[in-house]
Amino acid sequence: MTRIYLIRHAQSEGNLYRRILGWYDGHVTSFGRAQIAALENRFSDIPVDAVYSSDLSRALETAQAVSLPKKLDVRPESALREIHLGAFTNIPYGDLLYHHPGLYEAFFSYSPLWAPKGGESFQQVADRIVPAFFRIAHRHPSQTVALFSHAMSIHCLQAALQGKQPNQFADLPLGENTAVSCYELQGDNVAIRFENDVSHLPSTLTAAGLRKGRGDAPAVWFQAMGLEKEDEIQFYLSARQDAWKTLHGSLRGFDGPGFLKEAQEQVQWDRHALQQVMLRGRAVGLLQLATLQDVRDGAGYIPFLYLRNDYRGQGIAPQLLGQAVSVYRPMGRKCLRLLCDPNNQPAQRFYLRCGFVRKGSAPGALGPLDLLEMPL
Repeated sequence: MTRIYLIRHAQSEGNLYRRILGWYDGHVTSFGRAQIAALENRFSDIPVDAVYSSDLSRALETAQAVSLPKKLDVRPESALREIHLGAFTNIPYGDLLYHHPGLYEAFFSYSPLWAPKGGESFQQVADRIVPAFFRIAHRHPSQTVALFSHAMSIHCLQAALQGKQPNQFADLPLGENTAVSCYELQGDNVAIRFENDVSHLPSTLTAAGLRKGRGDAPAVWFQAMGLEKEDEIQFYLSARQDAWKTLHGSLRGFDGPGFLKEAQEQVQWDRHALQQVMLRGRAVGLLQLATLQDVRDGAGYIPFLYLRNDYRGQGIAPQLLGQAVSVYRPMGRKCLRLLCDPNNQPAQRFYLRCGFVRKGSAPGALGPLDLLEMPL
């Protein structure tokens, strides 16, 4: 008898930033690393003879929870990868929902209608991961093997093992991050011992705990803003004023023309430097990037990150950071960098949760500001 433990990777950038990653090589988050520690504790007394993983970073890092303590090599296996999204790789959920609502519904219902250009259908995922599952099991007769993969791929495998067709895949629950399933094989006969178990996670690291009772975050998308129209200029200035007044209690020291000139110069150099945060068809915030700043330091600088007051505290803000990551990482930047008022405790807590650390200080209009960085 061969025992297979099938494990989903820990929380990744796609989970936090609400982006569909597919084959994009997103990283594990700080929450994900805490989940990996809990997973390592779960397997401390479980003998494992071999570890296989998808060759994407978020799975490989999670696999170290088992491989490192047991001094085993992780064997990369591309057939364990997540579903290939083709043209929709690494886009925000909100982008797919707003611009392609039919495909959004097809994707999250495992519909046979999901067949993106250059990507995979759910049947194609099952066709590659099921043979890989049996192939690996047959290499290790009478041994115990840990396999690390991804949400959609695991879901397709589990459905196929139960004899379900793609239009029935949605009938099964989706395992959350670091969920563990256990199977025992005699030849090609598979016995399911348990599936999608997260009993190793404290409540604060489960999906429900991370949401903290607020439900799923609204999914936003991003639209470049040229600051050429009067309504765009007024939206930008009103956002700057609102952020300043919220923090300082008045507009004392506020330099609207200076902020506007800086933004216009940045947009002139890079048309993606200023992006409206869109919820369905409504602008609810701004993301400003200075793509020519701090290049020698290898940093991606964020001059301004803003959400309207009635959209704060809903899990949207991490999606703005995710968009900044998607712009700066392909440029070769090694970290995100921004300034934050030391007295702005909500912002300080948010950036700390997202992995930022204080690297120093810089002068501000009304006093010193903390220089924060997050590695990419």
